[in-house]
Amino acid sequence: MHAATLNALASFPDQLAAFYAEIPPGYEGFVPDAWDGVPSEALSPLAQLCHVRDIEIDGYHLRLQRTLDEDRPLLASIDTDALVIERDYAHADAAQVLTAFRVAREQTMALLRRIEPPQWERTAVFEGYGALTLRSLVHYLASHDQQHLAGLQWLLGKIDAARHAGGVS
Repeated sequence: MHAATLNALASFPDQLAAFYAEIPPGYEGFVPDAWDGVPSEALSPLAQLCHVRDIEIDGYHLRLQRTLDEDRPLLASIDTDALVIERDYAHADAAQVLTAFRVAREQTMALLRRIEPPQWERTAVFEGYGALTLRSLVHYLASHDQQHLAGLQWLLGKIDAARHAGGVS
């Protein structure tokens, strides 16, 4: 696996926390009037954190393990909208979510460090993505991380614009 990708995965929890820390107090649940151009799922800043945590645990932990253990498994997508409601993202505690995500990502990294070179070629089919290798799956996880960093930056831009349009500082 590429060192740059693994390094990006390992450093993501710190980046996520730093970007989220830039969200002004009171804007954790901010939802813009329109989502045009959003580079991630259309979720508030707090819901972005919850989503990343849940995709790590319920999505990628399971997907990685199944790809390692099963012959060409079908890896399901996760219904984000359902999780937002089921897990009450709007009332989550950001610090707890970030802590749970850090633990989950360390578990992901521990698993990835144990993978032997031939295992990177194991195959699966990922709903919405098609056929892939274990290596592909790790690249998709890194891509998902980057989408959410971009999503938080996009939200910061929308928040700043809304604050200045309304005369709020």
